[in-house]
Amino acid sequence: MTPRFVPLSDVAEMLSISASQAYALVRSGELRAIKVGGRGQWRVEVSEIESYIERSYAATAHILEEEREQDRQKTDGKR
Repeated sequence: MTPRFVPLSDVAEMLSISASQAYALVRSGELRAIKVGGRGQWRVEVSEIESYIERSYAATAHILEEEREQDRQKTDGKR
């Protein structure tokens, strides 16, 4: 059975980032997580990781489109 929630160490591995970077994503609110247990360990729902990845793809596409538009404007301005 696939777990519903995973620890930040697994999130870091899934995204190929460090554990501190995964924690920073949670602290910033970019990646939703919950604290569980008496020691307050962070857990992230797998669906939240997938949502984060989709948002990241969309943000990257937007950035790339803006860069292409700036390149077009530079090219048009040189004519």
